[in-house]
Amino acid sequence: MATPDFIRDLRASVGHQLLWLPGVAAVVFDGEGRVLLNRRSDTRRWSLIGGIPEPGEQPAACAVREVFEETAVRCVAERIVLVQALEPITYPNGDVCQYMDITVRCRAVGGDARVNDDESLEVGWFDVDALPELNEFGKFRIKQALADAPTWFDPTGTG
Repeated sequence: MATPDFIRDLRASVGHQLLWLPGVAAVVFDGEGRVLLNRRSDTRRWSLIGGIPEPGEQPAACAVREVFEETAVRCVAERIVLVQALEPITYPNGDVCQYMDITVRCRAVGGDARVNDDESLEVGWFDVDALPELNEFGKFRIKQALADAPTWFDPTGTG
């Protein structure tokens, strides 16, 4: 994800120290029940579409904006799927961030999926039973978006 200007401004003052930030991920389904994914240009891995809300931006609005900016797909937010603190991440430049992930289920309402910015190498719709290589948390969020029962992701697998 591209670094928002307000984060660059913060980094000028705080250096590489830990920043606690909101992050929004969108699980977008089309009319055939397929999920929209992008292969990120920074990690080269398949991922849900997501980003950091601008100051004052609501999570649902952020999800809709990020999906359009990255894929040219227009969507509407339907519901919150999961809210969970993630483990801290240290980026190659030394910046440390920890995200409060807000996952939003969305429904596509228009547009043709395509690479729409420099954050993606590929964009595509995938059947949920034929996903490309995706991390376990991504798979979990898709599963939760398909279910109505709330739960949380245990990265240790211990329950």
